[in-house]
Amino acid sequence: MAGFNKVILMGNLTRNPELRYTPNGTPVASFGLAVSRRFKQGEDLKEEVCFVDIVVFGKQAEHCGQYLSKGNGAIVEGRLQQRRWETEDGQKRSKHEVVAQTVTFMPKRQEGGGGGGGEPPVHDEPSYDAMDEQG
Repeated sequence: MAGFNKVILMGNLTRNPELRYTPNGTPVASFGLAVSRRFKQGEDLKEEVCFVDIVVFGKQAEHCGQYLSKGNGAIVEGRLQQRRWETEDGQKRSKHEVVAQTVTFMPKRQEGGGGGGGEPPVHDEPSYDAMDEQG
């Protein structure tokens, strides 16, 4: 069976992009992205933040290094990848990250609340307690 691996995220950078180059000269940028989700649980308004590591290659990597910085908004389209390695003391490690195919820069927020994307939508969700009661 064929697989499908596509990720689309919109969030804010948690750190400045780190731009480096592979031994053959390919630009590689990596940065963190915080993706927030707001929802109502009963009468309470909750927010959940997911932190995702992003890696991007080529000309886009150079653009990210030049034009993005901590706090900027971005839309990242790409694929999920798991990296595995072994530490010097022999422990096996792994992590998931998104390999970006496209990074779209979002307009900077204006001070004083003018312009910009506004608040993310709020979704009604049942609480975990209500789900447990339903089976």
